[in-house]
Amino acid sequence: MIPTLLTATSVFIIAFIAAPPVDIDGIREPVSGSLLYGNNIISGAIIPTSAAIGLHFYPIWEAAFVDEWLYNGGPYNGNYNQKLGLEGSCEHYVHVLLPYQA
Repeated sequence: MIPTLLTATSVFIIAFIAAPPVDIDGIREPVSGSLLYGNNIISGAIIPTSAAIGLHFYPIWEAAFVDEWLYNGGPYNGNYNQKLGLEGSCEHYVHVLLPYQA
């Protein structure tokens, strides 16, 4: 359990600092939430919007290129699935996120 927790924590910290902008809602307008893209500790987020419920599990082997995987949210939903200890699509943890939506 310790290696898994350390891996999830280190990936979360790296993503919070340096995750690239992602096309979250499918309108080809990248949204960034990391510190390197102008956010601060309060406005920073791994998944920078409440529209993150729309994210689906997007494994790297589904993308033609690594750039496509990065742009379509691979690191975001991969880290989030690992953090919650879930695998599969977002529908598995929609119930976890709904009570906390504004």
